[in-house]
Amino acid sequence: MKSYRIGVIKGDGIGPEIVDEALKVLDAVSVTQGFNLKYDEMLLGGAAIDETGVPLPDETIQGVKKCDAVLFGAIGGPKWDNLERHLRPETGLLGLRKEMGTFANLRPAMVYDELVNASSLKPEVIQGVDIMVVRELTGGIYFGQPRELQEEKAYNTMVYTKEEVRRIAIVAFDIAMKRNKRICSVDKANVLEVSQFWREIVEEVAKDYPEVELSHMYVDNAAMQLIRDPKQFDVILTGNIFGDILSDAASMLSGSIGLLPSASTGKGVGLFEPIHGSAPDIAGQGIANPLATISSASMMLRYALGETEAAERIDEAIKKALAEGYRTGDIGDYDAKEIVSCAEMGSIIADYASR
Repeated sequence: MKSYRIGVIKGDGIGPEIVDEALKVLDAVSVTQGFNLKYDEMLLGGAAIDETGVPLPDETIQGVKKCDAVLFGAIGGPKWDNLERHLRPETGLLGLRKEMGTFANLRPAMVYDELVNASSLKPEVIQGVDIMVVRELTGGIYFGQPRELQEEKAYNTMVYTKEEVRRIAIVAFDIAMKRNKRICSVDKANVLEVSQFWREIVEEVAKDYPEVELSHMYVDNAAMQLIRDPKQFDVILTGNIFGDILSDAASMLSGSIGLLPSASTGKGVGLFEPIHGSAPDIAGQGIANPLATISSASMMLRYALGETEAAERIDEAIKKALAEGYRTGDIGDYDAKEIVSCAEMGSIIADYASR
């Protein structure tokens, strides 16, 4: 029997609740599909600060490198907001991604037919939307040097190397080849030299993928087009800061940020996580939506472990649960037949996935 070692980082806020439900579903589908999952729990973020004094312990850095993939919940909360920047939970997550070499962030934005009325946009605008945002994750302005906060001024530096742009472009083109063979590369080449550089390299990579249609769009226009006509997009390729903003905007096409997963992949072990935050205001109440984390587990099976059939079982189980009218509170206003708790939704999907 095949066996995989999974790093589990539950994190803060609702993280433990939603990760527990994803593990429940993974356990169910692994039995059905005939493989074994071994879990190693690790600390990151606020939970790590409370126990070890730092947001990213060395034990976690070393531990993830021994795993086949890492499933992560969420980090942060008001309790740690006033710490120095290098001690904040978010700094730990950025550091973990860099240590893992996860330079590519994959964020799908898909509208479920059963929840087409959950979005603030008209159904005819969003029905059938299926977008993949490919965001560069370890370069750009978030990591560029020099950077400094002074009394009278502050500055950051946006930097990309040719290799950084080339490798993320290859990821996007490879994904496009498995989808509808269309990429929109988003930048700000009209005012930023870094974006001019980005565009030139993306066009070089495109020569190796003649079947893929490449277009370019400035980030401000892309933000508008995501709302005006999201179905025009298939794969969106963009840098770190633009991808951070656009992927969150795209997530709301679905009607709830609690629905959408992400994968961070690259040179080493992949990190799979929901795109939402730790929601400390609802932590411990059993009302969090676990669907994004369960979908992240599905992406883990597909992209990290190659267990495509198991991933499809989970995806279909989610669709069936929604089609049957099961809703958590955040999406309860939309064609709900029954409002269920976080744990109940996990059990329902686990049951469907194991049949």
